[in-house]
Amino acid sequence: MKKIDELYEQDKPREKLIRKGAQALRDYELMAVLLGSGVRGKDVLKLSREITALFEKGYERIDLKTLCGIHGLGKAKAAQILAALEFSRRHLVKQNRRIASADAVYDELREYGRKKQEYFLTLTLDGASHLIATRTVSIGTLNQSLVHPREVFADAVTDRAAGIIVAHNHPSGQCFPSREDRRVTQRLKEAGKLMGIELLDHVIVTRDGYYSFQEEGEL
Repeated sequence: MKKIDELYEQDKPREKLIRKGAQALRDYELMAVLLGSGVRGKDVLKLSREITALFEKGYERIDLKTLCGIHGLGKAKAAQILAALEFSRRHLVKQNRRIASADAVYDELREYGRKKQEYFLTLTLDGASHLIATRTVSIGTLNQSLVHPREVFADAVTDRAAGIIVAHNHPSGQCFPSREDRRVTQRLKEAGKLMGIELLDHVIVTRDGYYSFQEEGEL
């Protein structure tokens, strides 16, 4: 195996990624890009191969102590690797999560039940009800001028979503829709029909529970 300084410029991992994309790199080359440099007496390619060899033995065993067991790999670089793994894990879990009920919406947004301001949020979903993204549309008292269909459905169009769930919190703790909540819901439902993106539910979140327009037959 060649060392990093023996490779042609275009064959070095970072340059290869820029030229061909990340999918063209082998595991140890991706690790080399992540690390950026080697350590004293061990270039980045050799170090990367040793690290990826650990992954082949068992992904679930990778922790700070295991990584630091590689000669020359310090806590700083080991922390970089663990941070990248955790970042990827969180987003993969999110991408594979199904939101098929108001219970699942509440689990996703439970923290908003404790907010002191009113948040209006959207959850975009693919055709199999997998969560694509959760976004804040507005902060403030819910009304038709603040929650315009254009703002609500803009990201759903970008995401190529099949459906959308909207939600907002009631800082007061009252788990029941207001007249304005119902007006907004009806307006968004009609806009969704025109755009071909179904409004699947509107969920009101409080500290102690939720109200689902779909479950209560109001959608």
